[in-house]
Amino acid sequence: MTDPTSPLDRPRGRVGITAVGASLPDQVVPTAELQRRIAGASGLPLPAGLLSRMTGIGSRRIAADDEYASTLAVRAARQALAAAGREPEEVDLLLFASASRDMVEPATAHIVQAELGGHAHALDVTNACNSFLNGIDLARSSILAGRARRALVVTGETPTRAMRTRITDLDEARRAFAGYTFGDAGAAVLVEPVDRGGILDVDTETWSEHWTVGGIPGGGSRHPRGDEHTYFTGDGRTLRDVFEKIGPDILHRVRHRTGLDWADYARVLVHQVTLPYLDRFVEVTGVPKDKLEVTVAELGNLASATLGVQLARVEAGLRPGERVLFIGLGGGVSLMTMVWEKS
Repeated sequence: MTDPTSPLDRPRGRVGITAVGASLPDQVVPTAELQRRIAGASGLPLPAGLLSRMTGIGSRRIAADDEYASTLAVRAARQALAAAGREPEEVDLLLFASASRDMVEPATAHIVQAELGGHAHALDVTNACNSFLNGIDLARSSILAGRARRALVVTGETPTRAMRTRITDLDEARRAFAGYTFGDAGAAVLVEPVDRGGILDVDTETWSEHWTVGGIPGGGSRHPRGDEHTYFTGDGRTLRDVFEKIGPDILHRVRHRTGLDWADYARVLVHQVTLPYLDRFVEVTGVPKDKLEVTVAELGNLASATLGVQLARVEAGLRPGERVLFIGLGGGVSLMTMVWEKS
């Protein structure tokens, strides 16, 4: 948790986001088509429009067979570097911050850097859907500590590969349901010292006793092998209840510490799982809906790439001095906020 002094008045070096990139696979799969595929593979009659009605998601992007988490990250990274007029050799810290990865070992950051070029210190950061926000915070901390001068934070998310496309009964369908919200995407930001503005405040709230609520159990020492462990399973209702219980506290702390209210932000970017969950978030928090960048209906749940894709869509319309509040929600369970002012 951050210290209680106002970050707006704290005399310290400033670090900010100076360039943004995002990438989406070309393949668009409507939710109706996804449901037809699941019903056909499973031999189960599913009511027409069921997934669309329950999620509010009309479509999502799905990576091609030869596109990987690193592929989407590299495309977004090239956009961010080009926007800043920088070369990969000018980066000395590269963080691949994602819930997805190409493989268990080595770190996907090395695969990204091999494609981009350069020899920055490269490593992975993973914390479910908060990975990208955590990566930005870690990059900022490294720069403030004098361990890096310029950092490239990237994510490549391919959670659609964890969808269970064949279900045997309704109980299995309920456990697999959260996976049907996913879409694939990549995002990247350049993080470096700035003369004004920058990242003003960061806060976190973690309730690790809820780690079993949802996830992908395979690939680690508990379940090193077996396709059964590679599917996402979770209890979306329980996850929502946890977020509603702990979410308001972190927003109250940010408001108290910074003195900023909803009217002081040009945009509020929040992780989006389904449209009904987003509507509930608006109801619980009171955030003005016109401050949001709604991506879930068109792209689905993009895991940690959600906030990066949203930022890429709104960044060009922001004026220097305008502020953005990021609100991240991740399995584990963790919440995270970040206040950023465009330099």
